[in-house]
Amino acid sequence: MPTTNNNTAATSHHLAQQPLYAAIQASVQTLWQQAGLPAPSLGEGSLALSGDGGAYPSSFCLDVAAPAALAASGLASALIAQHRQQQAMPQVVLDVGQVLAECSGYFTLDGRQPAQWAPISGLYACGADVGQPGWLRIHANFAHHRDGVLQLLGLPTGADTSRQAVADALKGWTAQAVEERAAALGLVVAAARSPEAWQAHPQSAAVAAQPLVSITQLDSDHPAAPRDWPAPAQHRPLDGLRVLDLTRILAGPVAARSLAAQGADVLMLNGPGLPNIEAIADMSRGKRSALLDLKTPAGQTTMTDLLGQAHVLLQGYRPGALDALGLDPQSVARQRPGIVYARLSAYGRSGPWADRRGFDSLVQTVCGINVAEGQAFGSEGLRALPLQILDYSAGFLLAFGIQAALYRQATVGGSWHVQVSLARVAQWLQAMGQRPVAAASAQTVVPPEAYLEAMDTGFGRLLAVRHRAVLQGLPSGWPHAGQPPGSDQPRW
Repeated sequence: MPTTNNNTAATSHHLAQQPLYAAIQASVQTLWQQAGLPAPSLGEGSLALSGDGGAYPSSFCLDVAAPAALAASGLASALIAQHRQQQAMPQVVLDVGQVLAECSGYFTLDGRQPAQWAPISGLYACGADVGQPGWLRIHANFAHHRDGVLQLLGLPTGADTSRQAVADALKGWTAQAVEERAAALGLVVAAARSPEAWQAHPQSAAVAAQPLVSITQLDSDHPAAPRDWPAPAQHRPLDGLRVLDLTRILAGPVAARSLAAQGADVLMLNGPGLPNIEAIADMSRGKRSALLDLKTPAGQTTMTDLLGQAHVLLQGYRPGALDALGLDPQSVARQRPGIVYARLSAYGRSGPWADRRGFDSLVQTVCGINVAEGQAFGSEGLRALPLQILDYSAGFLLAFGIQAALYRQATVGGSWHVQVSLARVAQWLQAMGQRPVAAASAQTVVPPEAYLEAMDTGFGRLLAVRHRAVLQGLPSGWPHAGQPPGSDQPRW
């Protein structure tokens, strides 16, 4: 249960937030049970909550979803600490406001706050053959995605094409026609749907049939034996556990960063020439960063060597990309018995959209969240959530599932497959319901100074939100400052 505070004002605030804290606790309990973790470990006082989500107004329960996901991840770290140290399970301390500040993605580099979105990213009204005009969201933060959409619309490629030119071109299209053509080309756009329209879509049913955090065994016929973990040198829960991070922006890197925050040795691997956005500076905290070309024999040999000592492989590439290189879950489990293989997808691995790419903002649009949020605020148009809550919640849930699988491996053996999808996280958030809200304009929230930390990185002086899941009595802090891709060698 949440702890209390002797200060009168803090105590009053805490009592006012009891329904919120109870909802978070209930969600954590459900996640814990679904993961098959030992119930007695989640006892009285295991989680201490404070703060609220008032800085990020929404009709959706952002202040339940992300804190519950991160609390579950922190508690899984505490369970592993208990297992490794044979001591009492440390309490997890979590500030709801700081969790949401972390989900805001706020950071500065050398005093400059990078833009979150490329100029032509965002919502557009499209033409329509019947009824009201449809809405389309374009994600163009990567240049090749931007140029692909511009080419599809018959516009000049490059950064000079204006939003107005895109808006004018879309008047001749329906939103769903652009969505279908773009999907066939591997581009990332999404037609807006109401919650009811999404529920009627066959992909929605396929997503609903999947667990929120799927943890399945890869070698049921011949399970790998439990693997010995190295003795923790710094008494941190994941100290000495090796994680290969083959993820991009944002949910996968959030998961790997969350593991690094608890002491894991995270090696982030980028392919040479792959584009990145400035958020990589924030997402690289706690990790070492190397380049590796998996399409070359030398790169594949290096990957085999890395896998031979890894405990976790985490990947978030487009569906099928790594499978073609022999890095599908079953092949990796044969190479490295006892591995935990984790992957993120946009829409899950079944249904007609199983191979479709997507990002948080697009899934919000497709699943009806933007329509429902706009209606809740009395807007005639769509309204995005104030945070990329699907990315961050999915990242925290993925970190939770990875640690639950590590615990299973250590206690019963086996190789394990962990899966999380953005669309399933969206359904989880929607199932929590909506609340009445007052009209509010979009605003940029600068997190309180107490939430922030500064460090010198290979990208410059980074100011960003601290990771919030703190385990009492254990060391905290990042094992490494963030570095650009290629700053480290691809070796343990």
